[in-house]
Amino acid sequence: MSSTRLHPAAVLCQPVARLLALALVLSVPVESSAAEPEASSPEPAAAGTAPTKPEDDGWPDASDFLDKKYGFLPIAMPITEPAVGYGAAGGIAFLSRPLGDARAGLGRPNITFVGGMGTENRSWGTFAGDMRHWLDDRIQTLVGMAYLSVKLDFHGLGENSLLKDNPVRYTLEPAAFALRARYRFGDTLFWAGASYAFATTEVLVDAPEEIASIPDYDKRSRVGGLTPSATYDSRDSMFTATSGSYLEASCGVFGKAFGGQDSFQRASVTGIQYFELPLKLYLGFRGDATAAFGDAPFYLHPYISLRGVPVMRYQGEEIAQAETELRWQFWGRLSVLGFAGVGSAWNDFEHVDSPQSVVAGGTGMRYELARRYGLHMGVDVAFSRDTTAFYIQVGSAWMRP
Repeated sequence: MSSTRLHPAAVLCQPVARLLALALVLSVPVESSAAEPEASSPEPAAAGTAPTKPEDDGWPDASDFLDKKYGFLPIAMPITEPAVGYGAAGGIAFLSRPLGDARAGLGRPNITFVGGMGTENRSWGTFAGDMRHWLDDRIQTLVGMAYLSVKLDFHGLGENSLLKDNPVRYTLEPAAFALRARYRFGDTLFWAGASYAFATTEVLVDAPEEIASIPDYDKRSRVGGLTPSATYDSRDSMFTATSGSYLEASCGVFGKAFGGQDSFQRASVTGIQYFELPLKLYLGFRGDATAAFGDAPFYLHPYISLRGVPVMRYQGEEIAQAETELRWQFWGRLSVLGFAGVGSAWNDFEHVDSPQSVVAGGTGMRYELARRYGLHMGVDVAFSRDTTAFYIQVGSAWMRP
């Protein structure tokens, strides 16, 4: 969910996004199934129709459970982000109706979600959200709020020889509110939307004498802004896509007019493409770029986000990154995959000052947990020059709702 990248709370929001994915699987009927591992499996449902029930292949499947489950649903997810250490996130989701009541992608349940999290480096947070659908599901709204305390290391913006191996330890304590609404144009694959975000953040530096190493430093800051966006989405599943495209562009404007104290802008583009190959091979490419202009606080500058790279380790005024993944569904519902990516961060768009780059890659396993909804779950192990990390994945690592 790209929107979680706005604030450094994204360090803890990533597992929250996975929790919400478990709730979203109960609210978003897909229009076609994912990989079909058996020749006897039914054909994918046509666009605009409800998914059909798969034949019993003898493998455990959660589709029937997801069809019928509603009311209060407890959800838990481990946190394995190397930037904050191991931990857990959990909460309660309330669904207004069973997913099986949805017809042809309509009648989706509304979801209310509350929860909290904590990690071994004493980062913690609480959050709540509400997602609703209006006008026969043509309009989707999402409201969320959170209070977090996140302990991080600042390695500088772009290449910084002083901070590279001796980062400044700091704590961010944001109280944040966000509202998003988006509209789908008829039966097309195009969406238009806008989000508003407001946060007050306290920044606590462990060693006061190191404050001079942090640019644009304010002990307390207030940020407010509006971000319009445009999206094209032709993926065959929002969870584990096997074909199709996802394209999104957004440009956020932040300043006093929206309740903030500093004026700055953030522009972002994301592209994801999936290909179905012979021999049950599935190839994916993802690329994105983000730039910040104006007086953005140091913790709101873009950062490289790749598996195996600690969140916010590589920051700059601009970043660009690309990743590819190849998955092989080699036996029944089991898959193995490999992935590799590269990212760069730098300052000053025209002169490319203080550039820094990182390469990461790894491997993983998946199990097709709910064939009717194209949902695969599993684990990834990723490597970079900074760390070795593993991630629990619900759907794709690039999942966008």
